[in-house]
Amino acid sequence: MSDQKKSVLGRGLNALIPKNPRMEVNVRDGSVGRDTGEMGIIASIDIAKIQPNPFQPRTDFDQESLAELTHSIQEKGVIQPITVRRIDTGYQIISGERRLRATQAAHLRQIPAYIIAVETDEEMLELALIENIQREYLNSMEIANAYQRLIDECHMSQDDIAKRVGKDRSTVTNFIRLLKLPPKIQDGLRKDKISMGHARALIALPNERVQVRLYEKIVDGGLSVRKVEDIVRTVQLPKKKTGPHRETGGVSASIQSLEERLRQALGTKVKVKTKGSGRGEIIVEYYSLDDFDRLMDLFAGK
Repeated sequence: MSDQKKSVLGRGLNALIPKNPRMEVNVRDGSVGRDTGEMGIIASIDIAKIQPNPFQPRTDFDQESLAELTHSIQEKGVIQPITVRRIDTGYQIISGERRLRATQAAHLRQIPAYIIAVETDEEMLELALIENIQREYLNSMEIANAYQRLIDECHMSQDDIAKRVGKDRSTVTNFIRLLKLPPKIQDGLRKDKISMGHARALIALPNERVQVRLYEKIVDGGLSVRKVEDIVRTVQLPKKKTGPHRETGGVSASIQSLEERLRQALGTKVKVKTKGSGRGEIIVEYYSLDDFDRLMDLFAGK
């Protein structure tokens, strides 16, 4: 990575914000001139000459919000410029696609744009991702895919990403793990049917079919994140033993009694393991997806 590239991308969102020109502009009042060919200027450019950003991480645009912005632009014009780079055939948008779409819907022919130098497609990808992530425009799955693209296409580590977008490394890791979820659950995240907390709990389940079953329970029953976490902790497959295990002593009568009471209450085999200091775990076995559903209904209080 060149020093020039580091200086641009190291500033994150600041690389997309004009340094000297004022941010509030409007092509209607004549305060914005034509493109003079310089870099780092705000100019009025033809919308017809602007190409979309092929690296745009944002795939979901709220139509109601877009309609409101379109109405505002029809009334007051475009106040905040978009950011573009020059290409052979005109311009390519880096950030501000929502403003561009609304301006097109308002049937305006020009838009104010901040023109900066971005030499490579890799820089375009990083700037587009960083702008959307730092402005919190993306849903959880868009962020997860954005982070994965930075790894795959820009050869960045999770530590690099965390520093670049101003997040903890664990936050980046948790988003990337969402990509392991079944497509149905990923779609639910995009559409806000479940939260990030729900999704993180579902990842701990043993297979996709079980994950989808509990996801459906969350959507249908409105289960809270805490309730889902409790279910996931309780309903789990017994862990496979990795080697010889020697019991330190027989199971106490009180533990056996507790296991029997739980077996009768849940209608399935239950194992209670103590770990000392008041800690332990309860393993509840299930033998089919229908059995899994039955247990989840019990845990959900249905």
